Amino acid sequence: MRPDRSSLTVRFRIDLGGGRAIGPGKIALLEQIAASGSLSQAGRNLRMSYRRAWQLLESLNQTFSERVVATSTGGRGGGGATLTPLGIALIQSYRHFEADIQGRAARHFGRLDGAAEPKRAAPTGLPAPVTRLNARARGTRGSAPRPGSAPRPASGSKK
Repeated sequence: MRPDRSSLTVRFRIDLGGGRAIGPGKIALLEQIAASGSLSQAGRNLRMSYRRAWQLLESLNQTFSERVVATSTGGRGGGGATLTPLGIALIQSYRHFEADIQGRAARHFGRLDGAAEPKRAAPTGLPAPVTRLNARARGTRGSAPRPGSAPRPASGSKK
């Protein structure tokens, strides 16, 4: 069975050095600002707090020598946010690059046919025990005792 090429997805970010990066979250925020004209509305549309949206925008504006969004303070007439030409160019460059990468992923990984399908376990009739990864690391609930360790008393029992 061939994998559905539309399900192949590459998520990436561009690291610019010095802790500066551009990824899908910041680009989505810019697109929502362009659509709504408002940082707060863009944040709501993306289900993020205003504070988080503001932090992402401030990070973007500090990444470049020019601002990517021009903002005006709210008040009686209301505030607003508008993409600058650099902000528009940033979205376009990112989305063109993304389309190129998605096409390359489909060409390269589409050849693997059904190799990306998960292996199916033989049915045993019993559900597999559920162990949380952090519980396994701590050696608590739901995991086997470590070799050489003393058995733990049952919950609620007294020593």
